[in-house]
Order: sequence, then structure tokens, then C-alpha cells
Amino acid sequence: MTCGVLRFLARSSIKRKSFGGPISTEPRINDRIRVPEVRLVGPNGEQVGIVSIGDALKLAQESDLDLVEVAATARPPVCKLMDYGKFKYESAMKAREARRNQAHTIIKEIKLRPKIDPHDYETKKGHVVRFLKAGDKVKVTIMFRGREQSRPELGFRLLQRLAEDVTELGFVESQPKQDGRNMIMVIGPHKKKAEAKAEKAAAKAQRASDSESESEFESEFESESVEQESAPAE
Repeated sequence: MTCGVLRFLARSSIKRKSFGGPISTEPRINDRIRVPEVRLVGPNGEQVGIVSIGDALKLAQESDLDLVEVAATARPPVCKLMDYGKFKYESAMKAREARRNQAHTIIKEIKLRPKIDPHDYETKKGHVVRFLKAGDKVKVTIMFRGREQSRPELGFRLLQRLAEDVTELGFVESQPKQDGRNMIMVIGPHKKKAEAKAEKAAAKAQRASDSESESEFESEFESESVEQESAPAE
């Protein structure tokens, strides 16, 4: 048994050594490009044509640029003249900006009682509407107490009513299900988080524009009133 384990470990060690380290995802640049010829693209996207690797490297040196392999599987490989350091920096900044603007869906929670009064129901429904408009999911929990646990249909009907009331803004993503003393349903928004944020930003910008226009109108009106008051009487 011990000998078998040792042999297995030895084979595993050999396999790890044969595979080497992780495969690099970076493109080959400059003298790392080991092919006889390449299809060269200029720094502004112009097609130079098929040239020898030596000529391509010479052009890169004369232009104070890097020779970057952009399509390794093409025959011959496609290379482009560019400032690779600047290219990597700009790519990293774009990726960072994309992550910053990426919208994450948040799950909000609303808790109700089976025998909720009409006023409280409207208040809770208003919260659900606000969450869905913002592009967030809503987890609706019905809490049963005492004898209410023997009447699960009350909670089911209440969840159905709420889903129907907000059907224009969301849909039932997870049907009502019993979870101990609670009954849970999840409502998902029709709009994505990013769309909701974009609409909110557009509405805010529109309000700011309307407010600015109103201020300019009031200023012009006040100026005209002052001019009329200061004009000499005929």
C-alpha cells in the first residue's frame, strides 16, 4: 500500500514538472516573436503587408514602438506597431472603469403579517415599488404567529395580491414557499440595475436643466421689471 502511494506521488511530481508553470496570456512582443515573417499593421491601423520578422523589428525600432503579436493563430501571424506600455495602461484603466460602472443586483426584504391592515399594506407595497424601480430584487416574507400557522392560504393570497399589484414593474422569480413559520416569495425587476441607474441619472440631469432654465427666465423677468421701473416717465 505504501509503495503504491509513493509511486503515485512520483508520477504526479513528474507530470507537474512536465507541464511547467502557468500559461501566459500576454501577447508575444518584439524579439519574443519567433516566426520568419508576419503580416504587419501600422500604428494607425494601416496595412503594411507581409514582411520578414527582421524588417518588422527594424521598423518598430525606427518608430520607437513595440512589435506586438495580435493574432498568433493567423498564417502568417498578425503583428502591430504600438506603444505596448501605453496600450496595457489604457486597457487596465478601461477594465477598471467597467468594473466601477458594473451594477450589482441587490436583494431587498419586506416582511408582512397575514392580517396586515390596508394602510400598512400600501406602505409596504410602496417600498416594493421603489425597490423594483431601482432595479433591485425583493424578498417578501410573510410571518405567521400562533394560530396563523394553520392558515397558510392567507399568506399565499397576500403574496399573490402583491405580485399582481406590481406586475408592471416586476415578476415572480421564486414562487411562494413555506419556510418554517414563514412564507417567502422573490420578485425580480423587469428593468436591469444598470438601466434603472441610467434612467435615474437622466431624470436628475433633466431636473437640473429645467431648474437652470427657470432660473434664467426669472432673472430675465426681474431685469425687465427693473428697466421698466427706472425708465423716465413721458
